[in-house]
Amino acid sequence: MKRILIDYKKLDHAVAARLIDAYPYGYGDDDIITIKKQNGEVLEVVEVRTEDTIYLVKISKSLSNFIANFEETIEKELDKELVASEFEEDSFDAYEPTSDELESEDSY
Repeated sequence: MKRILIDYKKLDHAVAARLIDAYPYGYGDDDIITIKKQNGEVLEVVEVRTEDTIYLVKISKSLSNFIANFEETIEKELDKELVASEFEEDSFDAYEPTSDELESEDSY
């Protein structure tokens, strides 16, 4: 099984979703794994598993915010997509301006 040390910002959507599923209310002290790199740097990570890979996701303040705000962010993204799809369905092909409208546009 592969082990990958990664920042949450570089996770693909499927792994990010697993991260949220694994820690829906955030992570606690028991979830944190401490790793010492060869250069002596100490990192704290949380683990996310897929079928073939163990992702060790670096802990940061922005990761905490990402987990805490994930549902709100997803709802906003879905709302944006819904609004955009409504506009895509609108068509102005059948709209023909009247002569009054043409005159008012030319009078600027």
